[in-house]
Amino acid sequence: IAIDFCEDVPALPGPEIARIRDLMTHAGLTAKVSSIHVNGWIGSYDKLSTARLFAAERLGIDLEASKNECIFVGDSPNDAPMFAFFPHAVGVANVRRFTSQLAALPAFVTTRECGDGFVELAERLLSARGA
Repeated sequence: IAIDFCEDVPALPGPEIARIRDLMTHAGLTAKVSSIHVNGWIGSYDKLSTARLFAAERLGIDLEASKNECIFVGDSPNDAPMFAFFPHAVGVANVRRFTSQLAALPAFVTTRECGDGFVELAERLLSARGA
């Protein structure tokens, strides 16, 4: 059973999303829009800096040296640093809604949205592997 949060969570109108982001920013937070929420945090880090730290400290992997062996999958503006860094970055189809807001685009975009897009990618990878 797959739960597809993109379909289960009703979208807020753009002006309401912008207001939430602006309130967070005014309060001193870093705020980034995702496909289902607005992320807010204290500090200047992002997904990429945190992924580098996690990979090094927890997995013993140097992402810079290994980025060609990795695939990142994302769907929204807060994924732009990952799209820019990973040559094999994939956006699920709903990322197209944010194209004008993305500083970097994924190398590949699935035809299906949300969780179904991730399944599409997994099926393609398994098919290419001969599984």
